[in-house]
Amino acid sequence: MGVATNGSSASAEPAPAFKFLIYGRTGWIGGLLGKLCAQRGIPFTYGAGRLENRAQLEADIDEVLPTHVFNAAGVTGRPNVDWCETHRAETIRANVCGTLTLADVCRGRGLVLINYATGCIFEYDAGHQLGSGVGFKEEDTPNFVGSFYSKTKAMVEELLKNYENVCTLRVRMPISSDLCNPRNFITKITRYDKVVDIPNSMTILDELLPISIEMAKRNLTGIWNFTNPGAVSHNEILEMYRDYIDPNFSWKNFTLEEQAKVIVAPRSNNELDCNKLKTEFPELLSIKESLIKHVFKPNQKTSKA
Repeated sequence: MGVATNGSSASAEPAPAFKFLIYGRTGWIGGLLGKLCAQRGIPFTYGAGRLENRAQLEADIDEVLPTHVFNAAGVTGRPNVDWCETHRAETIRANVCGTLTLADVCRGRGLVLINYATGCIFEYDAGHQLGSGVGFKEEDTPNFVGSFYSKTKAMVEELLKNYENVCTLRVRMPISSDLCNPRNFITKITRYDKVVDIPNSMTILDELLPISIEMAKRNLTGIWNFTNPGAVSHNEILEMYRDYIDPNFSWKNFTLEEQAKVIVAPRSNNELDCNKLKTEFPELLSIKESLIKHVFKPNQKTSKA
């Protein structure tokens, strides 16, 4: 098969030009990924095939002849993951069957697959207590089964461990500098009537998506906690929003028990250990530093220094 993985090079010859095949054109991350490639002069094509259709995926690869494949497709539910609770077959088809089919096709073609997954498969427990700074590591077994969405994601992650060509990136509560995007975690919580206040690991896409491209170039595989180091709470983010964007902004908190009355499925809250990613990319900023540099400073509307 000849998959070159984890920093290996396919041959001693000069590295070939990169060409990416991206799935998830209509999604938030997939769209941003295409823009990044365009800005960096990396040839890319969006896949036309459905993930669960093996013949269509093979046709895409035959036509594009990519050096790497990226999967940013899948079902998260609209307007949120509660949708998955009542659309279970559709969720399985996309998040399990589709992802596994793409991984298998890529393996057969000797291609590394960068798979944008989720870290919402853990919840704080006795060994990883809220506020302790002890995060879940890549090898830890998922312990959150509160939502059907998270169940399917944990299921497929376990199965993908058997594919040495797959790089699984555990994204959490993604944030970008586009504060108008409804998928942006900051945009969501500024529009809620009430929010909980729990520290969580989060992914600043402006910093981490470029890193995912570099991971592909390095042929890195396996599971990676794909968040900025540390944790940040809802209130801390909203305080930054008030200080940098809207000094008149205010919000109200409610408890997890109160939140449970207005959602269908419980939500994951956790901190992930990012030492593996930080070792590979020492320049990676902590979550609070990254929020200020990549999100709030570029959007600043107040006189805060």
